[in-house]
Amino acid sequence: MMQSESPTEAPEHPLPSTQLFSVEYPGYVRPASIPLAINNLGGQSSLHNAFKRTASKTDALLELRLRPDNPFAHPVPGDVVGTSNVLLRVVKRKRRRVEGQDVPLGEYTAEAVGVVSKTVRFRSMVDYQYQIDLNDPVAKLRLAMDNMDVEAIQQYSIPEEKEDYTLPANPVLDPQLVADSKEPQSISGQRSNLRLFPPPLFSRQGISQNYNFKANPSSMISTTIDEETGEEKRRLINKGRWKGYGPASIMFVEQTLPDKPPQIVEEMRSQVDQELLKRLQELFQERAIWTRMSLLNQFSPPEARDVHNSKLLLPLVCYVFQDGPWRDTLVRFSYDPRKDPNARSYQRLYFRNANHPIARPSVITRREGRGTASSQSRADDEGIRRDADRRKSHIFDGVNIAKETASFQLCDIHDRMLMEMIQSEDDLRDVCNERDGWYSAHAFEQIKTVLRHKFFSLLEGHIPTDEECEALLVVDPTSNKATAVRSKKLRPGKHNMAKGALRPEDAAAARLRATLDRNAKTLQSQRGIE
Repeated sequence: MMQSESPTEAPEHPLPSTQLFSVEYPGYVRPASIPLAINNLGGQSSLHNAFKRTASKTDALLELRLRPDNPFAHPVPGDVVGTSNVLLRVVKRKRRRVEGQDVPLGEYTAEAVGVVSKTVRFRSMVDYQYQIDLNDPVAKLRLAMDNMDVEAIQQYSIPEEKEDYTLPANPVLDPQLVADSKEPQSISGQRSNLRLFPPPLFSRQGISQNYNFKANPSSMISTTIDEETGEEKRRLINKGRWKGYGPASIMFVEQTLPDKPPQIVEEMRSQVDQELLKRLQELFQERAIWTRMSLLNQFSPPEARDVHNSKLLLPLVCYVFQDGPWRDTLVRFSYDPRKDPNARSYQRLYFRNANHPIARPSVITRREGRGTASSQSRADDEGIRRDADRRKSHIFDGVNIAKETASFQLCDIHDRMLMEMIQSEDDLRDVCNERDGWYSAHAFEQIKTVLRHKFFSLLEGHIPTDEECEALLVVDPTSNKATAVRSKKLRPGKHNMAKGALRPEDAAAARLRATLDRNAKTLQSQRGIE
């Protein structure tokens, strides 16, 4: 009985430590076309960023651009995945003829070159490809930006919008696709000319999602008839698009005053409520400048809602200042408050209430108040009371407040002490100022200080006395005039001179003092270190 031989173990072959990376290029690559393939992948730098050890998810993504010269062509996405493949060098050895006989010398030899730790695979779905009209001005601009053609960029201008959204289509069919035909044939129809350029990418998702598509509620079909041909055309329009219906506005430094509405607003005059328009014109004849709140308080709640919702009524009767003492007020056409000293009573005072709570009754609370006759009666009485309070919300009498934000015109302040300060003509300017209007700086500061103290005292449930307010004013011994004491230092603002910003020279002095103080502290710290 013969003893069986012990099985022999396979020999060990240590792998080289060389790290290799591979790209599964979805195309034919020859040795001569390797530079072109690398260029289509974004260049050597893109490959280096994708394969480096610290590459992020964004960097570990290669894009294959089969048309690199066309910026509108979508790339093919490729993902960098980890692999544990071994790269082999395989050599095929040929037979050699010796004295008329083929002597085999060994057909193949394999040698491990290294380990492939990362591989780029193009397995995801290829995006849609669109071929746009390269003669379009936008396409030419995009190509000029890629080529850094400064002259072409400077010469670009937005083309005039033409409503030629459809063009006659004349596609030519291959004769092989048409039975019993030896010549190309054309078909009639329409093709889109919307000039919708594709976005850089559509989606990275390889699996379709439940989009739940719905039609745009702002889109509606508009039908027009050509007067010459009688042809009926239909197109989708956006009924909610912004049409630019806003009041004419100017800056304080502009000298030209609007004397009529903008042309786009004037063309829509016939479409507004003529009774409300007439009422607004009468109100602006009674008073040249209104705040939006004080103007709406002159109407009943339904009328005020119609005026507020309409984009055309106010632009037909007034213009607005973007800055200055009459900032955000509605001014009658052709009236210039900068040239009328009596317009100081229309100046606007505004300061923010940082503790203003935004509270609304819940839906459940509102529903509980409905139902019974008694609850309905209480709701009616409450509505009448709220409407009466609303009509006085723009007025400040020093005793009652109807809102928790301070924004008043001086003519709407009925407090006795404040009225004396507002109507005083002892300290007025000869020329209207961008920050303080017709008042001097210290006179306007007095009014603001007293109004601020009275307003916030009422918010806390305390009716302030005149003695408290007079204590806030300090008499300047040089001019024998009272000046206001500020509780907080003003911060240099930008161009909004109506909110208490410093004058440009005062702001420059404040910046200079801050720089000197900072340098002094730095010098002291350096000396302390030494």
